[in-house]
Parts: sequence; structure tokens; C-alpha cells
Amino acid sequence: MGGKSANKAGYFDKLKGLLEEYKSQMHDTRIALRGEAVVLMGKNTMVRRALKGFINESPEYERLLPFVKGNVGFIFTNGDLKAIREKILSNRVAAPARAGAVAPIDTYVPAGNTGMEPGKTSFFQALGVPTKIARGTIEITADVLVTKAGEKVGASEATLLNLMNISPFTYGMEIVQIYDQGQTFASSVLDIEESQLLKAFSTAINTIATISLATNYPTLPSVMHSIVNTYKNAISVAIEVDYEWEAIHELKDRIANPDAYASAAPAAAAASTESAAAPKAEEKKEESEEEDEDMGFGLFD
Repeated sequence: MGGKSANKAGYFDKLKGLLEEYKSQMHDTRIALRGEAVVLMGKNTMVRRALKGFINESPEYERLLPFVKGNVGFIFTNGDLKAIREKILSNRVAAPARAGAVAPIDTYVPAGNTGMEPGKTSFFQALGVPTKIARGTIEITADVLVTKAGEKVGASEATLLNLMNISPFTYGMEIVQIYDQGQTFASSVLDIEESQLLKAFSTAINTIATISLATNYPTLPSVMHSIVNTYKNAISVAIEVDYEWEAIHELKDRIANPDAYASAAPAAAAASTESAAAPKAEEKKEESEEEDEDMGFGLFD
């Protein structure tokens, strides 16, 4: 009887501790979001009943019904969704490994002294953990992968991690779905950077312009290209016929008298070369004069 009473008392203490811990976690999350968002939790049956009652006036709320299952709640905000998500995900609690649970990450047991007595060597050997005895205790000689992300944790692996005081699991609130202006989408959308959106937008505009020009169907992205192409065609026609305007006068003159412009170009280049060489010549002359003044004077003159 005494053993059963002790087990019950231990269970009650553990339950109370977990309740306080996770109550505190939710409270901390509410504090972090205060002034920016409101957290609302409730029974799924009640939430679904309420949403169904709103559907007549707002049919878009029906999109939320498939996600009201399991342990879910609502967070309402008019702020930056990405910033709100970061605050929610940052408030997580470490938890020990549990047999049968899916490992969220790869977990390693680091090399080093465990402080455990040699009698537990066989336990480490059964899990393929290389060990040696050092100073009367078990020492792990190399890092060992114990659990892989996405795989279930075995009973032996969970026991080993708990013996080593390694808590690979974390618990906290996660964003399941985002609802905005009648549409729902996965939270991974928030991972898209602004630069990616701009690149995709630019690519789409270029594609539209290309198709519009190929099909001779004017659109806003193709208007600029159409104007430029039309102006080029107008210039081509003006060059072939005896017609010009001020903007293309020089162009037609260059085509009609190429030799005049060809001789002008080297002359301009030569003039710039001479102007650049003149200061160098003067500078060299000044240096030679200074050297001449120094000639004839010894150290003790």
C-alpha cells in the first residue's frame, strides 16, 4: 500500500508541476503579445458551432472549419504577421525524450566523461556508444547520433538521453494556418523574403511584355517597348527618305558625312592627350631645375 500511495503522490506532484509550467508558458506568450495580438483558446466543438453560426453573414469563415481540430486556438492581430510568429515560436520549453515520440531534430550524445559508474558500460555498448573507463567512471570517446529527425525515439534511446540530462524536445505554440481577408494559407508563406517577391514580379512583367509583343496585343508592361520599337522604325524610315526632325538631324548628318566625324574624333583625342601631357612636361622641367640648383654644393659647403 505504501508503494502505491508514494507513486500516486509522485504522479500528483508531477501533474501539478507540468500544469504550472505550461500555464506559465502560455502566460508568458500572452505577455509577449500584449498590445499587438490577442490569444483566444476554447473547445473545438464550441468554436466550430460559433463559426457555423457566422457563415450565413460571412461565408469566408467556412475556410477555417477544416483547421479547428486537435489542440488549437486563435491569435488575432493587425500587426506584422512575421514579427508575431517570431514572438510565438521563441517561447518554447525544453522537455526530456519520450519513447515513441517523433524526434524533432537529430540528437547527439557528446564525447566526454559521464560521471557514471562502470557497471553501466553494458548499457552503452548495447546502444553502440563507444566508451572507456577513466578515473573509475564511464567516458564516451566519440560523439554518437542517438535519434534522427522524423523518426520515433526508442525506449533505450530515451533512457540514455534522460541519463545524460539531454532534453532534445521542445514544446510550445506553433502556427498551423494563417487567415487574412477571407483566405487561408500555410505559415511557410511568411518565410518568403521581399527580394524573392520582387524578383518573381519582375520575371512575370518581362514574360507578359514578351508575350504581348509576340502577339501584337498591347498591355501595360509592353507599352514602353512598343513605343521604343515604333520610334526606331520611324527613324529607319526617316533615314531612307528625305525627311528629318531636330532629334535625328545629327544622326543623318553622321550617316551622310562619316569622314567629317571620323577626322574630328582623333583630333579631339589628340587634344586631350596634349593637354594631359603639358602639366607632366612642366613638372619634369621644375624637377630638373631643382636638381641643377643642388649641384655643386657639398655637405660641408
